[in-house]
Amino acid sequence: MPIYETVFIARQDLNTQQVEAMTKSFCDILTKQGGKVLKTEQWGLRQLAYKINKARKGHYTLIESDTLPAALLEMERNMRLNEDVVRYLTVRREEASKGQSAILDRNTDSDGQETYGEAA
Repeated sequence: MPIYETVFIARQDLNTQQVEAMTKSFCDILTKQGGKVLKTEQWGLRQLAYKINKARKGHYTLIESDTLPAALLEMERNMRLNEDVVRYLTVRREEASKGQSAILDRNTDSDGQETYGEAA
């Protein structure tokens, strides 16, 4: 089965538990149709590049999955219908990623400590 990476942005006024519940429901759609979720990452509340529906921030979430295209289309359909999802994007990958995504790697140093824009 092909490997897909989906990143979606949820509204800024949701709390972390609501975003995690939404992520779990999207992952359940994939697993019920025979797919496998390889990893999920919560990137947190981040600044948007431009305003979307008068919002300046959003909760970013990554879902990496090994699934059939039909299951992916069903998940994207549910994202389109969900009013809490501001934007989403899915790309196909040749192979599964190893370790954390570049977004999370950028925010941690070699000791595993969080860094926020500190120059080395």
